[in-house]
Amino acid sequence: MQGHPDVIECLKDLLRGELAARDQYFIHSRQYEDQGFVRLYERIGHEMEEETAHADAILRRILMLGGTPNMRPDEFEPGATVVEMLEKDLETEYLVRANLRAGMALCETHQDYVSRDILLLQLRDTEEDHAYWLEKQINLIGQIGLQNYLQTQSSPTAA
Repeated sequence: MQGHPDVIECLKDLLRGELAARDQYFIHSRQYEDQGFVRLYERIGHEMEEETAHADAILRRILMLGGTPNMRPDEFEPGATVVEMLEKDLETEYLVRANLRAGMALCETHQDYVSRDILLLQLRDTEEDHAYWLEKQINLIGQIGLQNYLQTQSSPTAA
């Protein structure tokens, strides 16, 4: 099946963004683990897995539409502190959200409703899970202070 070239290019850009988000979550999760923040390590590791699944869905769609994927992630700079990492991850999610919305509009224009629906699922995950959780963490730090927040992140989650 041959997809519209504009949609394929958009999907390729989205793929690079998802790969960058995955890699950013990857480094941040390992930084949290190294610092002993087990709960943040677990959660951000989970986010990394979800970004990988998003990238996989876009990759498969590009291939189905006859495109050639670009597997080079967009550039990013990881955070150095817990607050920086959370803020950078939230900035990334806001960027992904904006790009997904633009991609959905483009898919609508070219009547590629399957690609649009793939992006809609990812948008829901980005808004309702990733960004929402990050916003809550940053808000929590503001309410209880960084030291108290970090204490809550040093023990594993209950099974």
